[in-house]
Amino acid sequence: MTGDLRRGTPPGEADATGRADAAGRAATTGTRTGAEARPPGTPKLVGVVWGLLILNTLGSAGAKTIVPLPRSLIQLVTMGALVAAFTLALALNLRLRIRASAFVLLLTLLLVPSLISSLQLESGLGALFRCTRLALFVGTLWLLSRWWDGNLTFVRHHIRMYFAVLGSVAAGLAVSPGAAMPELYGGRLVGALWPLTPPQIGQYAAVIVGLTVLLVLGRKADRTSATVIIVPSLVLLALTHTRTATIGMLIGLVLAIGSLVLTSAAARRFFTWAVLVAVVAAVGFAPALRAWFLRGQSQENLTSLTGRAKVWDALLAAPRTNGEKLFGMGLGDKSFGGLPIDNSWLAVYHEQGWIGVTLVAAVFVVLGGVALLRPPSLPRACAIFLISYCAIASYTEAGLGDASPYLLHLALAASLLAVPAPPAAQPKPAVPRRHVPRWARDAR
Repeated sequence: MTGDLRRGTPPGEADATGRADAAGRAATTGTRTGAEARPPGTPKLVGVVWGLLILNTLGSAGAKTIVPLPRSLIQLVTMGALVAAFTLALALNLRLRIRASAFVLLLTLLLVPSLISSLQLESGLGALFRCTRLALFVGTLWLLSRWWDGNLTFVRHHIRMYFAVLGSVAAGLAVSPGAAMPELYGGRLVGALWPLTPPQIGQYAAVIVGLTVLLVLGRKADRTSATVIIVPSLVLLALTHTRTATIGMLIGLVLAIGSLVLTSAAARRFFTWAVLVAVVAAVGFAPALRAWFLRGQSQENLTSLTGRAKVWDALLAAPRTNGEKLFGMGLGDKSFGGLPIDNSWLAVYHEQGWIGVTLVAAVFVVLGGVALLRPPSLPRACAIFLISYCAIASYTEAGLGDASPYLLHLALAASLLAVPAPPAAQPKPAVPRRHVPRWARDAR
């Protein structure tokens, strides 16, 4: 007999009381006693939503592919991916539970100057289409914010999807090297199966290399799987001859690893070896590195940033009304006079005016400030890498004012900087009233 005979409690009631007391202590101390007490995790379909957002931002303009793909078909696929991402995210979050996010709020505010300027139709009906696309993009991020809690789940989705994109680039290179490295792009690597430009490929490779290196340093990835990702990505990055992506990756890693130096011995060892290797490479391979960096261009062409400076000067010198200075000309294809702007800040100024520039600058200030206030950790280091990379790339690449990979990188940084939501309070189980025998009640 296991009952409490001293108090006259029957064995079955004693066992029930003991279990109830144990459950009560578990609820009080936060100990999980069963499957029902476990907090819900991130659904696997969230990774599908993230992958669809990445597919949407691949774009429809680029090199000629082995099998010609009509641009209308590519746009149908990319826009369909965004609609599917929003629909699936809404299905996963029917109760519209979202987390407060200054980053997504600023993107929402960015819709205001975008819509005001686009309604003028100075950039054509395509401006309204791009506004709709940006609204769906931001809406999907709001729906996904429910699962932003500072963990590395979205980092792994980011790496897997972009590595799959790079896999298609490598497949195109294997099938048709001539189409993958055409003379039109100076022999630089392009997408031969899906139209991707060298800067796009370089960006994807640099980002996943940086994130994978940080995962290895944080012991969140084994070296074998990391090598499978890092080595091919570095090879593709080298074949693109993309200077911005390379410099952004190196500086981003320096800043990210520097944030871990005081708390991680692995980060200190890696940083030391990286400095030694960099010094040896700079001394022993200086001519080869210089030739790769110049890409066969003259010093004058390099100084003018491959002709970008001329477009920038013309854009700034163009006459504008006060309304156009404030709200911009409307969302366009990030070009001026038929030439690409290739600068995020000038592209935002051209399309969304000074209000857009202010909001985009606020994004970096908010994310950077939050990253500096967070204690050293692997998610913080990944966020620092992404923020610094996007800040560096913004000088020679456009995309911060519209749905683009750069906004996805910054969204990933925002998810890494989010504070984990407190666990839901477990209801305290009702303790059954203890049975008092009649003889004990009579005795009272």
